[in-house]
Amino acid sequence: MITNISLASVFVKDVDASKRFYVDVLGFEEGEDILLGDYRWCTVRHPNQPELQVHLAQPGPPHTPEMIESINRAMDEGGMHGLGLATDDCRKTAEELKSKGVQFLQDPEERPYGVEAVLRDNSGNWMVLVETKPFTAADFDQG
Repeated sequence: MITNISLASVFVKDVDASKRFYVDVLGFEEGEDILLGDYRWCTVRHPNQPELQVHLAQPGPPHTPEMIESINRAMDEGGMHGLGLATDDCRKTAEELKSKGVQFLQDPEERPYGVEAVLRDNSGNWMVLVETKPFTAADFDQG
């Protein structure tokens, strides 16, 4: 039986720079950082959710050279999805992150499910920052 999600991977351009971004800017903690031959296994985790590791994966083998090129191109174009981040105050958190140089694609806006902002990590991945509120399907315009 599956009991939970323990790992999510995010493609990054530079593992060291991304590790610093996730730890120093977003407030994550360092996880594992080991070399397995030529492969680097590096994770970070949020202190409030230590059971979920985020694997910072640089595109490489076993992906084909064409796939590696495609992933890198998608990151360069800002077309890769990253993580969804929960916050208790989206506007305040967005201002704090902006003061640290984080690029926002969408400032905090009211949505039927809460307040949402969209930002990029240092590899260009989209990240959603959400302050949730109770909602039902009726809160969404179905027409």
